[in-house]
Amino acid sequence: MSDVETGTITTKVPARLDRLPWSRWHWMIVIGLGTVWILDGLEVTIVGNLSARLATPGSGLDITQAQVAGTAAALYVAGACSGALFFGWLTDRFGRKKLFIITLVVYLVATLLTALSFSAWWFFLFRFITGFGIGGEYAAINSAIDELIPSRHRGRIDIIINGSYWLGAAGGALLTVPLLNDLPVNIGWRVAFGLGVVLGLAILLVRRNVPESPRWLFIHGRDREAEQLVDDVERQIGRDDLPEPDKAMTIHQRKSIGFVRIAHTMVALYPKRTVLGLSLFIGQAFLYNAITFGYAQILSTFFGIDTYTGYYFAVIALGNFFGPLLLGHLFDTIGRIPMISATYIGSGVLLLGTAWLFNEGALTAVTLTACWSVVLFVASAGASSAYLTVSEIFPMETRAMAIAFFFAIGTAAGGIAGPLVFSSLVESGVPGDTALAFTIGALIMIAGGLVELFLGVKAERKGLEDIAAPLSAAETTKAV
Repeated sequence: MSDVETGTITTKVPARLDRLPWSRWHWMIVIGLGTVWILDGLEVTIVGNLSARLATPGSGLDITQAQVAGTAAALYVAGACSGALFFGWLTDRFGRKKLFIITLVVYLVATLLTALSFSAWWFFLFRFITGFGIGGEYAAINSAIDELIPSRHRGRIDIIINGSYWLGAAGGALLTVPLLNDLPVNIGWRVAFGLGVVLGLAILLVRRNVPESPRWLFIHGRDREAEQLVDDVERQIGRDDLPEPDKAMTIHQRKSIGFVRIAHTMVALYPKRTVLGLSLFIGQAFLYNAITFGYAQILSTFFGIDTYTGYYFAVIALGNFFGPLLLGHLFDTIGRIPMISATYIGSGVLLLGTAWLFNEGALTAVTLTACWSVVLFVASAGASSAYLTVSEIFPMETRAMAIAFFFAIGTAAGGIAGPLVFSSLVESGVPGDTALAFTIGALIMIAGGLVELFLGVKAERKGLEDIAAPLSAAETTKAV
């Protein structure tokens, strides 16, 4: 039964985790969990760059480029939204580790079956299921990462990990070039999806060694297991000079937290934070969908580039990755509010400038790609910070569900409507229509940055329990 107290304990586990020095153990967490974003980047980019090829006669699918960039993309995002909500609820109820294994298996099976597609409906179905698995990954992985990484590193690590999506995007973009040009039209795209399965299997092998979140364990009545896990980590690190934690928490343990209480917490207890999370997610979803889902379609429609789009996409993908890599530490030093608002507003203004230049016919495929690289260098750090924000500003018991909720609502607004609207605007072949797509994404991104200025939370270098006390907490006391 939900919300039934099973015991009361006092624990130093959160303080012990936060005072750990960076170690090989933390790198194992980053590699085992963070690499999922590489998979997502690989997935989205492969489909985007294969859109023209999939629509070519002889590909094995009776499908149009607009259906790939529009319908299939929207179904993938719809699956991700559904999966985030479903698996997010399960993650808070049954633990982080069980779910980040299950969701990866769902992704692997669905991607393999996508590679075996023989008709448009089969392709659409397994794009949806692939997204279902990836959406579940977002909830399970982000919650686990933030609960295992020390607070002084949390902002930088979370933002860089989310930005690693673009390493997968760059790799997927470059892989599509030889696959499209050196293999038969009905084989190359299948091999591209198969490579995602190979990478996913490698990640699964590493992920088996990632532990359950000790924070989740002690709240759900498994405090001895949580203490043992932290003891083992401290022994692995081998540091005898670790300072004694100065805080202890008293927790009323529960097997699970009821959904009604989770919803009440987000809407009634933290209404401003709820508005903030929605604004950040909707803003980044619209900006990215104004550019990335229709990227290959824009190059094909306006510049006649069909099979070498991967080279262009690899350039903007690297720009996206270097943004979080080079700017990520500033979110821990300068602070969340100034950096999030600056990246959101700055990228929106830059995209407005790109829209104007495109509408004036002043851009080529190369200069348009250069403009996008600059826009997304700034935007990527901001988009990554949206995931960081919603994973740290709500209580631990609601963390995975909060991530899932904001991802689902924000991405549904920008990620389902976006591809459908933007692909039709691009398909018209009128520069002004495509410029309008850019403008819509830019203005909504700027709006998100303005909301951050007024409602942002100063979470830098703070423990998760100091930002939002667990619902199960009785008190936070100085250790004796």
